[in-house]
Amino acid sequence: MNVIICIKRVPDTETHIRVNQTGTDIDTEGVKYVISPYDEFAIEAGLRVKENMEDGEVGLLMIGNSEAQETLRSGLAMGADKATLLRADSYMDGLGIAKALAVELKDSDAQLILFGVKAAGSDQQQVGPMVATLLGISCVTEVSSFEFGEGVVTCQREVEGGIEVIEADLPVVLTITKGEYEPRYASLKGIMAAKRKPLEEREADFSHPGIHIERFSEPTTRGSGCILEDSPDAVAELVRLLREEANAL
Repeated sequence: MNVIICIKRVPDTETHIRVNQTGTDIDTEGVKYVISPYDEFAIEAGLRVKENMEDGEVGLLMIGNSEAQETLRSGLAMGADKATLLRADSYMDGLGIAKALAVELKDSDAQLILFGVKAAGSDQQQVGPMVATLLGISCVTEVSSFEFGEGVVTCQREVEGGIEVIEADLPVVLTITKGEYEPRYASLKGIMAAKRKPLEEREADFSHPGIHIERFSEPTTRGSGCILEDSPDAVAELVRLLREEANAL
């Protein structure tokens, strides 16, 4: 079975993000970029499918600028067989990204298309379902584990108070969340092999975004707290502060 995993390049989650001087984007100076963490779960899931079935191949697909090749090589080092970079040097909104991915995927023979449940950068959870809709195939979101039957995939989703089981026909789009697919570390052998694996680069099918980012701003600074002295009036004073200053009551 052939698997395609759509991944995104995002700032390292441990990086301190700063807004640039114009307020229209983040300051990228000194920022390290990585595969979005949820996409790593999707890569691990795809690699296990190949290992369990002992055939097929795992391909990576990404939209980004030429610098994103390094991120794709990281995915190849984990064990993916090939990668494709759809080059886009300007901003694309979620629908634009989904349209570009769908154009690339429409003639694919992959029965399984995987996404991370969300991108660490935008947190919108929309591109995977949009791609499935554009391709006219099934989609199951927030999948924590899955297994194959005859022409179908049975997915498990963690819901409040239990597990939801969903069966979908192949081909299918799944968005993977944290579950049993703990990402593997790339071995030295894998890192060396990644340099020789095929990585194609071509222009993305660009569409003008329907959403425009007006500005970025830093989170507001939290004010200092206060400590009430231990006294008979402390409880009454605490209630007053919560009601009149914190607006919590």
